[in-house]
Amino acid sequence: MGKQTLKVRTPQFPLYSEVRYLLKIFEGVSPSAIKKMLKSIEEQTGTPRHPVDWTNPESWIQKRLSGETANLAAKIWQKSNNEVNPRHVYGSYLFINNNNLLTENVFGIYQITPRGQAFLDNDPKILAEIDDGEGVPSLLRILAGKTAAKRRDLLPEWSDFLREHSHFGTQATIRDTLRRRLNNLVERGYISRDGVTYLITKKGLEYAEQFTRADLDQKREVVRAIKAFNQEQMQKLSSLLAFMHQKDFEFLVMELLESIGYEDIKITKESGTKGVEITATVQSGISMIPEVIHVRRYQNTTGRPALDKLREAVSRHNSLRGTLITLGGFTRECKEAALAADSVPVKLIDSKHLLQILTEQKIGVIKQPVSLYYLDEDYFSSSNDTSKTSEN
Repeated sequence: MGKQTLKVRTPQFPLYSEVRYLLKIFEGVSPSAIKKMLKSIEEQTGTPRHPVDWTNPESWIQKRLSGETANLAAKIWQKSNNEVNPRHVYGSYLFINNNNLLTENVFGIYQITPRGQAFLDNDPKILAEIDDGEGVPSLLRILAGKTAAKRRDLLPEWSDFLREHSHFGTQATIRDTLRRRLNNLVERGYISRDGVTYLITKKGLEYAEQFTRADLDQKREVVRAIKAFNQEQMQKLSSLLAFMHQKDFEFLVMELLESIGYEDIKITKESGTKGVEITATVQSGISMIPEVIHVRRYQNTTGRPALDKLREAVSRHNSLRGTLITLGGFTRECKEAALAADSVPVKLIDSKHLLQILTEQKIGVIKQPVSLYYLDEDYFSSSNDTSKTSEN
């Protein structure tokens, strides 16, 4: 069975101008010398009270490095016209090796490969191949679907792409891979940046068109349609929760709590038709923790007074903690007060989180799987290569 090609192989994706500097600088240097320099720099982490300042290589190279390592770091800084800080070349080093731009000769010294020379010459074919392997065309297509966007606007679709085409999945890595690729594309003129807003340029649109494949575009449209439908259903669910009959709402809340592990669930107080107070116990380790849950059926923002009322109820019921659930959001003051170390611990669940829990527990929501079938071109490509080999 064919295996899907992984993309976005270099997490610390560099600027191509930096790579071109380093290709020329690393030529004639041993890989071991480069690794030794990277390790020597990495080991100097400093402390929170006394952090290491890496902003001025002129001062820290001679102060913190010595011998061959200091000479190589100084060479990087000087030969790059003071543009490449030796502290931040690890991403370029990985990129160069991942894309076979340098190779070690019989004397253990780096020399530029034909691919490396093509990269230096801005060969369109090699750049397109590398860009495709690093997810650049996909990012351009995402940006092309928007008039102008901030990084947070691009994150959902970029996250989906990474989860399908790479091993990266943490939020920190997703944000970093996006930020570095945007910087790369800005430098190359494929996108423009105004403050924190990005816009694809005419040059970027023309470049992205080289990689357009109808089947991938159709698949993207299907996924977008599914997402739009799901968002619409969640909006309807939120409205239903706000206006459903009080008794039905109470039953739904009790069913939800029971589904996620709460026991001894009791409604102790109603708040008109816009809320409910519940006591319950939930297991934490080997202990059963008594808890008070306040559910507010308001779609506007919940503030500090609601949090204070919950803490009063926790004390009144001799419980250990509380949970505040709302069909809207929370003010900053409420969020900060919930984290106070010297107060009763309280968990805040806003509308988005509540709808997510209901969806996961399939309460009032039916999850219907959807299957997409598309050709595994790698499989057929490898089959063709095998048949050609057999004929020869």
